Amino acid sequence: MNTYFIAGHAKLPQGMAARNVYDSLTITLELDFTYGVVVDCSCTLATEHGRNFIRQLLRGYCLQHGVDELIQTVQHHYCGKAGHAIQAALKDVYAQYETSGATFKEV
Repeated sequence: MNTYFIAGHAKLPQGMAARNVYDSLTITLELDFTYGVVVDCSCTLATEHGRNFIRQLLRGYCLQHGVDELIQTVQHHYCGKAGHAIQAALKDVYAQYETSGATFKEV
């Protein structure tokens, strides 16, 4: 296997449908070892459409380039109430990537 799993979390705003199920938004990424490219991802948005939309935005992005461009992409394309939570979860994912991602070794 040439990938590893990483997750980021952020608090959801009041009034969100997903807040009835979760207190926080979780974004999970499957990254390739070599370049930190998002192979697949998921999030805990309430609708399948929202989850698929975020998957389309994130898939293929290389975390070696930082998180700022990815956050700008979310700001430009996602206009839902969870936008700030998504951005915060991505910052958390990136912090996890920076601190522990470099220690992962291909098995």
